[in-house]
Amino acid sequence: MSTALLPAFAKGFALSAGLIVAIGAQNMFVLRQGLKREHVLPIVLFCALADATLIIAGVNGLGAVLALIPGLSLALSLGGAAFLAWYGVGALRRAANPEALALAEQPSITLGAALAGTAAFTFLNPHVYIDTVMLMGAVGASLPAAERPLFMAGAALASFSWFSALGFGARFLVPLFSRPAAWRVLDLVIGAVMLLLAVSLLVAAAGH
Repeated sequence: MSTALLPAFAKGFALSAGLIVAIGAQNMFVLRQGLKREHVLPIVLFCALADATLIIAGVNGLGAVLALIPGLSLALSLGGAAFLAWYGVGALRRAANPEALALAEQPSITLGAALAGTAAFTFLNPHVYIDTVMLMGAVGASLPAAERPLFMAGAALASFSWFSALGFGARFLVPLFSRPAAWRVLDLVIGAVMLLLAVSLLVAAAGH
């Protein structure tokens, strides 16, 4: 591998890591499933593959195409706000029910429901398209053609590394979350974050 191409890989990794390592709806969902040790591998793979697909599409021109579609951003904002508000209210209701907080008593969901939730958190968030498709796509597309595959590989590796650490690393927090109070705090934080994100999307939609 030519050393001249290494910066492209590093640039993709650093940019992807900087955008993805933030408190958001998708990360909160992965963390919660990781604490429950439920469908972690499929969720991690789905998140990483979705990011990789969107980044590749962005580098290959999808971002420019999406920017030309009228009403798309508004539709995504409204749909995402509705979904986040629904999930946020659910988290606050869990936090208000002490009998549902112990780790062993956390309600299980099917693999299909877990992947459907992951897909919703991924694709109903307009920021996903802004970050991965448009921003990363623009940076990657600006590189020479020979460097773009390494840029995309670096970005994909950062995404896979982060979601793996978040999903599988959550098990080290299980002793803490064996206490109902810890679940109450987590669900309160999740509920607050989801509702704040929903409001931010509605504000953005109102600005269109």
